[in-house]
Amino acid sequence: MEFTITVFSENKTGILSRIVGVFTRRHINIESLSVSQSSLEGIHRYTIVIAIEEELVRKVTQQIDKQVDVLKAYYDRNDEIVYQEIALYKVSPNSFFGGNELEKLIRTHNARIITIEKEYIVIEKTGYQSETEALLEILKPFGVFEFVRSGRVAIVKQMERLNTYLKTIQVEQLN
Repeated sequence: MEFTITVFSENKTGILSRIVGVFTRRHINIESLSVSQSSLEGIHRYTIVIAIEEELVRKVTQQIDKQVDVLKAYYDRNDEIVYQEIALYKVSPNSFFGGNELEKLIRTHNARIITIEKEYIVIEKTGYQSETEALLEILKPFGVFEFVRSGRVAIVKQMERLNTYLKTIQVEQLN
């Protein structure tokens, strides 16, 4: 089963290596990884996608949660989160000559052109991995020079857990 692990940590050198080490020691493949700042200053958010059994994801999440500088780690099933990826496609500009077939494909797939150069055109598509891969397959006959897809970015459907967790800690410290 596919799970998304969300880790909140301080922005410290080496934390990514330690988090990835938890997966490496257990021989768990990371399907997707993205890291960015969170809504709280000084706190970073790691979004990690793995495909394993729930019992194992629970243990891995608990192990990550115990790491120094990790504030909190959670895991969610796909139905508990809202998620997307972004893909960029660099295609031949010749694809646009002689008709509007490629333009129709771009519109049909809710993609957009983000830059036009003499040597190439860059197309952007946001969506699920299956959607970005489907557009890649459709674009291949037109000449794809490069393709890149981000890792998953995700937000849990319930209100942000870290804010609730931090408020709990603040209340405990006041008492």
